[in-house]
Amino acid sequence: MIDPLAEVVTLLQPQARFSKVVSSAGPWRVRRTDVGQPFYCVILSGACRLAVDGREPIVLRQDDFILIPQAEGFVMSSLEDMVPADADSEPVAVRPGEFRHGPADAAPDVVLLLGYCRFGSPDAALLVSLLPQLMHVRGEQRLVTIVRLLGEESRAQRPGREVILSHLLEVLLIEALRSGAGTAASPGLLRGLADERLAAAIRRMHEDMTRSWTVAELAKTAALSRSAFFERFSRAVGVAPMEYLLRWRMAWAKHLLRHHDGNVAEVAERVGYGSASAFSVAFTRHVGLAPTRYARGAAEQLV
Repeated sequence: MIDPLAEVVTLLQPQARFSKVVSSAGPWRVRRTDVGQPFYCVILSGACRLAVDGREPIVLRQDDFILIPQAEGFVMSSLEDMVPADADSEPVAVRPGEFRHGPADAAPDVVLLLGYCRFGSPDAALLVSLLPQLMHVRGEQRLVTIVRLLGEESRAQRPGREVILSHLLEVLLIEALRSGAGTAASPGLLRGLADERLAAAIRRMHEDMTRSWTVAELAKTAALSRSAFFERFSRAVGVAPMEYLLRWRMAWAKHLLRHHDGNVAEVAERVGYGSASAFSVAFTRHVGLAPTRYARGAAEQLV
């Protein structure tokens, strides 16, 4: 059985940028505006506050895990307010990969392991739009272990480091997303997969992408009426069923063209189009480039 979540994460091509351990004592506050960069964090001990722009602040405690696939502006701070409230504090490097807020000789109120990664896929924005905007998982030891391994590997310079990091990130993303499947608040693929009836239709779209699906056929797979399925899918996933299928077909088409996995006619057939011309029209409208031109540009970037 094809796993839609695993397919999306694999196509995203996650790559590690850096990770670090941060300990803090006393009041502190850090604002980040690195919009678009995936951010993850686990609380190793203690507690702190996270305020993502446009959302209510949340208190993070030991073993809590946070994942923001496309980081918006956010503030992390101590539970004790800074004075003045809008002041930011600067961490001090205490050793490679470790930083400190507040007096070095004071017992830390919180210890964090955090990091940023990037998605290598040029279609990352489309794929990320299918994921929740914020994941908060409490007390999942598997996530804590994976993040610790990521931190250790990112600071070591051992053979095979990049391969290990990319696979660990894939595992981390999948584990985080499925751990939070029951609590995902924002529309996206995860909310769709958490709905047993919608999940059946989503899996069928991924398993048989070449089929000329209609909303009525997908609704039947989900054991819902056409109107109920359309409304339920659009509300949960954030896009209409046929738009989701189009996005997924285009993501795969771009992947195949970048890797020269077949000519345009073969790619068209593999993503569910009856002719190369129909595929070319759809691809050009969606991507802004004809398939042959897109493939040529991808090849030139590799030279």
